[in-house]
Amino acid sequence: MPSTSIFQIYKSLFQHYGEQNWWPAETPFEVMLGAILTQNTSWRNVEKAIENLKAAAALDANTLLRTRTEILVQWLRPVGYFNVKAARLKNFCHWYTAQGSYERLNKLDTHKLRDELLSINGVGPETADDMLLYAFRRPVFVIDAYTRRLFARLGYLEGDVSYEAMRTWFEKKLSHVENKEQVFNEYHALIVQHAKYHCKKNPACAGCCLGKICKARID
Repeated sequence: MPSTSIFQIYKSLFQHYGEQNWWPAETPFEVMLGAILTQNTSWRNVEKAIENLKAAAALDANTLLRTRTEILVQWLRPVGYFNVKAARLKNFCHWYTAQGSYERLNKLDTHKLRDELLSINGVGPETADDMLLYAFRRPVFVIDAYTRRLFARLGYLEGDVSYEAMRTWFEKKLSHVENKEQVFNEYHALIVQHAKYHCKKNPACAGCCLGKICKARID
């Protein structure tokens, strides 16, 4: 196991990239929709779909439920898999309104809320944790493909580690930090930013702020 602490990696990324102000959304409900729409697509495409929903004044659960599926599909075309995602949004909105919307859900403890989110068809662990962290401001560490790639290359991961094991490991390693929700938020966003510029599928190691500790560095 490398000697550099997980928190030191966070500080190095933060010093290099600065505050990320993520998740970009005007309301918690918009965050939750974005978490579903971003599955298997880029955030740029999600932004286009969100803009379509805003232009149609359809960025709320009741309006989406009243919208005919064939119209919703057209608004969601930028994200791909638009038929599947239209069904998932409708399904989520049915659940969301039945649960009493954000005000009631936000009163649940984190464990219970996570279980509720995971019970929704089309919401897996990463999507649920995106919602928990960015919409409900709960200290849950989100694991995505970028996180796996970065920490495998740094030498912290070996083999196929499960989502839950990896999430628990991060939260334990960062259990001492203050303002966990804020740190987890920034850390996840910084990892995404780092993957965008350096830790790509084909790594671009020149100028990488983590180059000195990376076992996979290409000179």
